[in-house]
Amino acid sequence: MEDLKDVIAKNLVELRTKAHFTQLELAEKINYTDKAVSKWERGEAIPDLRVIIKLAEIYNISVDDIVTKHPERKIRPKMNTGKKRLLITMLSAGLVWFIMTVIFMIFFFIPKTEDYAYLVFICAPLVCAIPLIVFSAKWGNWITNTLACSLLVWSFAAIFYVFVGKFAPSFDKIYVVFIVAGVFELLIIWWYMLRRVLKRRK
Repeated sequence: MEDLKDVIAKNLVELRTKAHFTQLELAEKINYTDKAVSKWERGEAIPDLRVIIKLAEIYNISVDDIVTKHPERKIRPKMNTGKKRLLITMLSAGLVWFIMTVIFMIFFFIPKTEDYAYLVFICAPLVCAIPLIVFSAKWGNWITNTLACSLLVWSFAAIFYVFVGKFAPSFDKIYVVFIVAGVFELLIIWWYMLRRVLKRRK
């Protein structure tokens, strides 16, 4: 009779492969290291019950499908989860741009605000960054988190630069805002890389 570790290992490899996850991507979804996932898939260790339940949820199967051998089984993991999440994120960003376009049209056809209507699009990336940060924190990884936060920082810097240039042109040291944004960018990269290193050492 096939050993339980071997059965679970084969099932985990098959499920992850069919779901098109790398070991690192799967590890991030369950808050473990890719080394732990690798050990499970080699049959050197067995994930605890909480992890098995979490894996069953990710793959949209029962716990039994992970711990037992079913030669006739048709595995149907949630292969489109990533695409659905990407679609939701893109739709949210698109909705922001649609709303900003409507606001632009309103301002453009009002004589008193016509000359300033384009500033709406300068603000759009900052507004767009907010849902991106939320979705990235929920579904993304350290790279998407870094990119979303970077968008927030640089869009804020761009807004500050454009608005000050428009309404306070005598202020000639506005370039400082990009130096500050650069410092924040380095801090963001350092923070998420540090979190990733600490997570891998667990």
